[in-house]
Amino acid sequence: MTNKPIAAGKSSFSLVDSSKLFSEMGLMENITMLDAACGMGAYAMAASPYVGPSGKIYAVDLWEDGIDTLKNEIQTRNIENIFPSVADISRHIPIADRSVDICLMATVLHDLVQDNTDQGTLKEVERTLKPEGQLAVVEFQKKEGPPGPPMNIRISPEALETFLRPFGLYPVKTVDIGEHLYLSIYYRS
Repeated sequence: MTNKPIAAGKSSFSLVDSSKLFSEMGLMENITMLDAACGMGAYAMAASPYVGPSGKIYAVDLWEDGIDTLKNEIQTRNIENIFPSVADISRHIPIADRSVDICLMATVLHDLVQDNTDQGTLKEVERTLKPEGQLAVVEFQKKEGPPGPPMNIRISPEALETFLRPFGLYPVKTVDIGEHLYLSIYYRS
């Protein structure tokens, strides 16, 4: 496997109440969504019907095998609104400036912090978001696992705000979306 990130191959999707997640995100037809560090694309696949045939989902990850798996899945299911690509999101997200309505970062920010790639990634996310676009961050609650990463690298909703505010991202709400996970929504000013 090439360029395999820390948690490649693992997905938190099965731990999430996806209908609550997408409802809280305000996912609807005709929007453009970025699934940053999408892995094999479980979140993107589930979001596809919500954005509809005129919406777009850009699914980006450094892990080539994960993107290949996603490409095969969307081809098998004949899905036309997911656009997967391999890229290091901490350096460049291959999407135009100010073109994304909602960016989803699902259980990845804690890994980016560990890799010291969070700042570059957040700069890129901010660049891609439309004015008043939203960042939806899913993270493990700050409590002992399993499941999830060790307690010392989990990010509380309060700590999350300190990461995001320097990028012009301001909190809207935080809600539980499963027994172990929370969702925090931020808007770009």
